[in-house]
Amino acid sequence: MKKSFMLLVSSLMIVLLSGCLYPNEKLVKNQVAYKDQLAAVQTAVNQYRTDSEGLLPIKTRDMNTPIYQKYPIDFNKLVPKYMQEPPGTAFENGGVFSYVLVDVETNPTVKLIDLRIAEQIRDIKIRMKAYKYPPFKEMIAKGIFTIDYKKIGYEEEPYVISPFSGKNLPLVINHKGEVFVDYSMDLYDRLQKYKRTYKPGEDILPLLVQDSDFVPAYSLPYTIDSKKNEPVFLVH
Repeated sequence: MKKSFMLLVSSLMIVLLSGCLYPNEKLVKNQVAYKDQLAAVQTAVNQYRTDSEGLLPIKTRDMNTPIYQKYPIDFNKLVPKYMQEPPGTAFENGGVFSYVLVDVETNPTVKLIDLRIAEQIRDIKIRMKAYKYPPFKEMIAKGIFTIDYKKIGYEEEPYVISPFSGKNLPLVINHKGEVFVDYSMDLYDRLQKYKRTYKPGEDILPLLVQDSDFVPAYSLPYTIDSKKNEPVFLVH
C-alpha cells in the first residue's frame, strides 16, 4: 500500500512539474525569438497595407489614448491571410508583449509594449483603492510626486524593468492619482549617447523609440533642462 501511494505521489509530481515547466520553456523560446516575430509582423503589416490601399491593421482607440498605445495591431485582420497565427510573444497568443504601430502617417513601424510593466502598475492601483487619498510622498515636479509605498502596504519599493536598458525604473504619481513609469535614467543615457540639441519644451521621448524595438508606454511627457542637459518632466 505504501509503495503504491509513493508511486501515485511521484506520478502527480511529474504531471504538475510538466505543467509548470512547459509555459516557462515556451516563454524563454519566445523571448529569444521575438526579433524574428517582430520582423514577421512587420512584413504582414506591409502586405496588408499594400493590399488595402494604405489602410492599417489596427484596433480603434479613443483619440485621447497616449500616442504609444494608440495604434495596437489587430491580429484578426492579419490571420490567417498574412500570418498563420499571432506571434507567440503577443498577448493574443499568451505572450507578454503588445504589438503596436508608430509613425503611422509616414512609415508605419511595428514596436512592442512590455505588458509586465502594466501588471506592476495595476498592482499599485489596486492597493491605492484601499487607501483614502493618493499616497503622495515628495513633489519632484509640478503635479508629479514619488509614491509613499508604506501607506499602501509595500515593505519594499516596487520597480519595473526597463525594456530599453534593463535598469530598474521607479514609478511616479500625478496629482490625479495616475501612476506612470519614470524613464529619466533611460532618457539621460540616450541624451549622452546621441548628443542631439533639444530646446526646452520639445518632446524627447522619441529618443527611446529610435533604434529600439520598444516604446515608452505608461510614461509622462519629458523635455530637456538645457542648462544641465538632463531630462525633466514636461509640465504646463
